[in-house]
Amino acid sequence: MRYINTLHEGETIRNVYLCKGKRSAETRNGKPYDNLILQDKTGTLDGKVWDPNSGGIADYDELDFIEVFGDVTSYNNQLQLNIRQIRKAYEDEYNPADYMPTTEKNADTMYAELLKYAAEVKNPYLKQVLDYYFIKDEAFIKSFKGHSAAKSVHHGFAGGLLEHTLSVVKFCEYMVGAYSILNRDLLYTAAMCHDIGKVKELSAFPKNDYTDDGQLLGHIVIGVEMISDAIRTIPDFPEKLAGELKHCIIAHHGELEYGSPKKPAIPEAFALNFADLADAKLETLTEIFKEKQTKDWLGYNRLFETNLRKSSLNK
Repeated sequence: MRYINTLHEGETIRNVYLCKGKRSAETRNGKPYDNLILQDKTGTLDGKVWDPNSGGIADYDELDFIEVFGDVTSYNNQLQLNIRQIRKAYEDEYNPADYMPTTEKNADTMYAELLKYAAEVKNPYLKQVLDYYFIKDEAFIKSFKGHSAAKSVHHGFAGGLLEHTLSVVKFCEYMVGAYSILNRDLLYTAAMCHDIGKVKELSAFPKNDYTDDGQLLGHIVIGVEMISDAIRTIPDFPEKLAGELKHCIIAHHGELEYGSPKKPAIPEAFALNFADLADAKLETLTEIFKEKQTKDWLGYNRLFETNLRKSSLNK
């Protein structure tokens, strides 16, 4: 197995990868070719099939595991594979786990740690909301533990949703200890639930793409609907508390232009936004510098709207 992050320009390789994407295109001269996105657990690689009608290119579809033979080249400082041969791989020729980006942390350990924070919630109504999903709903728990937090940008790997949620709760733990204005029970509950809609917004691996509801509604609206589903099962749930919890979910992106239907209005909503943004930004930087093993300037990054470089003390 040759993982994508070990490839070098000038190599000729034969290996099995997941065909994450496939798109037909034409050169400026009108000659057809295929653009592929090849994936394993270490990342993705652009593939080019310059002669898709060649006898060496067997039938295959998106999300098939395919054996490719070709040359590793560089274009615009990015590696790509010029593919000469393709065939569908047999099931005994690959292990699916090698092709899904996965958290480097233990999911069961992270989930147990998350439940310790849930156990600190004493408000009986908020505790029942957490129990509804994180204790009693086995299908949700399985999906939540294995899901990504995004299609790309940050935590776009199996277990990423759990890893991100736990990190957000930990940020909130610090803020609760530092600022007495924050209510621990409301903030912890909102932090644990802020991205639960992503289990329905995104499909599971290996596809990890937007579902119809993900495209039409988005995880914020889906998450509020899920909170409402839980609240309806809890007798006498206080109306004002329900509104505050749902407001935290609705406002956790902070700004209207970032997808929040409302801007934060209560302290817990502000704190959740700060925690969510901090973890997302720092994880994005982590992934960028992990992919680019260099201490040189990386150039302008549109997500951060600035030039990026590791600090001199960062090994």
